Amino acid sequence: MEFFNPNSNVNFMGIRRWTVGLSVLLFLASIVSLSTRGLNLALDFTGGTLVEVIYAKPTEQSAVTASLAKIGMEKAVVQRFDSTNYAVRLSPKEVAELAEAVHAQPGDSTSLDSRNSQIATNLIKALTADGAQVTKKRSEYVGPQVGNDLAWGGLVAVVVVLVGIMIYIMMRFELKFAIATVVTELHDVVLTLGFFSLTGMEFDLAVLAAILAVDGYSVNDTIVVFDRVRELFKTTRNLQPIEVLNKAINSTLSRTIMTSLATALTVVALFLFGGPTLKGFSSALLIGIVVGTLSSIFFANPLLLWLGVTKQDLMPKAKEDAELARRP
Repeated sequence: MEFFNPNSNVNFMGIRRWTVGLSVLLFLASIVSLSTRGLNLALDFTGGTLVEVIYAKPTEQSAVTASLAKIGMEKAVVQRFDSTNYAVRLSPKEVAELAEAVHAQPGDSTSLDSRNSQIATNLIKALTADGAQVTKKRSEYVGPQVGNDLAWGGLVAVVVVLVGIMIYIMMRFELKFAIATVVTELHDVVLTLGFFSLTGMEFDLAVLAAILAVDGYSVNDTIVVFDRVRELFKTTRNLQPIEVLNKAINSTLSRTIMTSLATALTVVALFLFGGPTLKGFSSALLIGIVVGTLSSIFFANPLLLWLGVTKQDLMPKAKEDAELARRP
């Protein structure tokens, strides 16, 4: 099945100045937003209190949220596990405000247990005010140090992935391909993070996992095109690099579009029917798929051309002869 003729000759590289310029602008806008606004970090990174409750009868999530709003917990994050099992997450700011209400000092570590117990008791009272039968399953406090460790671990994971992929591509292709791939990866990840910064959506561990998935998806799309570039360089003689890149994009376009559409359909289903818990995760994947698909066509290949890729880069014998010819 082909959406596009693999033998077509659409001049994608002819608009490379516009597409790369737009990509650079979006990248800079994302950097500025991340520097000024930052990310709306969830409790996974900032710490806070978690109270898990079980209803005797199935209850809608909207009813749980409405009950909490009556006692001033309208900003609490309600996570649904099933129709009777819910987790309520309170940010450090809300915990501090509630701590004053129960006469506990927010910074006093000796009061953590009693404070969490009292907050959980007040929460249960609010949920049972309309006659519902609710029991507390667990209540615990996550300190900010745990959140800092998670943030650092996530950053290390992203860096390790980038370095590992660069080494692999250098071994399989060539340094110029590796540089273009890693820069494209970085571009896609920063644009996805910029989306979360601009919209103010919560950034939690599920979103971090989606960012790592976006990283892998970006590499996959880019490598498919680069593999075709390598093949064309080895099998053609008279084509210029810009013609090779254009031909590689055209010949892989159907595969790229079909893969992206199939993946996007699954992610859209998660976004529409997965509930609030999966909103951030599916949003990150969806943005990453769109950005990764477009960047593999309109950003990675112009970057490879700008790096000066030639036939000699992929043919060791020719490369060695060219180097010897340049020697005095």
